[in-house]
Amino acid sequence: MGWSDTDASGHYHNSTVIRLVEAAEALLVRERGITDWFGVTPRVRTEIDFAGRLWFDQPVSCELVLERLGTSSATFTFTVTGEAVGDRPGGRAASGRVVVVYSPDTAGRSAPWPDAWRAALTD
Repeated sequence: MGWSDTDASGHYHNSTVIRLVEAAEALLVRERGITDWFGVTPRVRTEIDFAGRLWFDQPVSCELVLERLGTSSATFTFTVTGEAVGDRPGGRAASGRVVVVYSPDTAGRSAPWPDAWRAALTD
């Protein structure tokens, strides 16, 4: 957890979760060989359940799992976890769900996932 991820209370700001999830999403799609994901997959829904605090310099991980792949949307679940450090316990800090839609056209309409992306996401 970096200094810029914390607020005046000394623990993470709630907006940090979104950045952690987006970083995990970027890693996932790159690992699957999808290089042009961003710019055509807007987030249309985000749910976050906050469960614990994360502190400056605390190691953090974010697990992202594809829960459902629809015709033009994808639902991911995520869990953000902090490691125990000193007298601060580790554990789940946040979990939730994010929905993205494939929208390659500039008018913002959705379209079916490309076959190659569908295969890459479901392997």
